[in-house]
Amino acid sequence: MTTIFGLPAHALLVHGVVVLAPLTAALQILCALWPAARRRLVWLVLAFAGAVVALTPLTVSAGEWLYGREEQHGPVLELHQQRGEWMIYFAVGLLVVSVVLAVQHWLETSRPAKRTILNVAVAILAVAVGGWSVTGVVSIGHSGTEAKWGTIAE
Repeated sequence: MTTIFGLPAHALLVHGVVVLAPLTAALQILCALWPAARRRLVWLVLAFAGAVVALTPLTVSAGEWLYGREEQHGPVLELHQQRGEWMIYFAVGLLVVSVVLAVQHWLETSRPAKRTILNVAVAILAVAVGGWSVTGVVSIGHSGTEAKWGTIAE
């Protein structure tokens, strides 16, 4: 996919990833730390993580198409291209945590019992992967912004 309605697809698809990945990470952390949120949101979080995994290769592919159209690449654009390839790891990490949350939810509903060690492990995993993913998205987006708009000094 290269264009959507005549616009570069990357410019449109990237907004889906930039919104959904941090939102998914935040909701995962919320679900991991608060059982009431997990009961209500776990399936939505899993759907969001699936959407991030689906959008990521499309966005990267569209970005590679744009990258290929440029004859000269500055170092910032090259950095953005390299960082953009990391996004699949963040997306898969978010999906794995979502699946773990869904399994945790299933265990809680099918066999209600205190699972303190599981709850702590899932919370640590969600915070670590969520923070890692948000940091990665910001890093990728920052380099993309600088590649497009340059450094803006205030």
